[in-house]
Amino acid sequence: MSDAQMMLRPANKNDAHALAELINYAGDGLPLHLWERMVEPGEGPWDVGRRRAKRDEGSFSYRNATVATIGDKVVACMIGSPLGDKAIPIDLEDTPAMFVPLMELENKAAGTWYLNVLATYPEHRGNGIGVRFLAEALRSADRTGRNGVSIVVSDANHAARRLYEREGYREACARPMVKDDWDNPGKNWVLLLPAA
Repeated sequence: MSDAQMMLRPANKNDAHALAELINYAGDGLPLHLWERMVEPGEGPWDVGRRRAKRDEGSFSYRNATVATIGDKVVACMIGSPLGDKAIPIDLEDTPAMFVPLMELENKAAGTWYLNVLATYPEHRGNGIGVRFLAEALRSADRTGRNGVSIVVSDANHAARRLYEREGYREACARPMVKDDWDNPGKNWVLLLPAA
């Protein structure tokens, strides 16, 4: 695939289906697991994912997403946003336990641009899309005055870790996963930051 074939553009509400699928790839099935618990009468878990992607606010909103397209087909996405300069207190009584380690790692990355999702459909992997998105994330960090890019990844997502490490990211710290009844081979969430 040549660069001329692939374009990056801001996502829009019409991309909700692809965004839902791609965030589920990036999240190792955790998003679908959570959406199953959020269904309303007459909808399935993928409907929940699409509904959440169409929201104007929230971390998983099309407004925080950039998509890679070939022709009119979305082949990958990046979702991210700037983190504040200070850690945010975690309300342990109201926060589901499985989110606490993720929030702790985000707090360790205060002041960075947080790359929440980077995902490519399997048939388009290995074509340099992830590298392009990492460069775009760095530009987003610069535009928003953030101190570099932060990424949280499962220790079992070896392909993603190889990409990030090849591009100069290193493990800063990790937290044990809280899985409840989510089935995943990972044991830890890992915060990656650019090597100093």
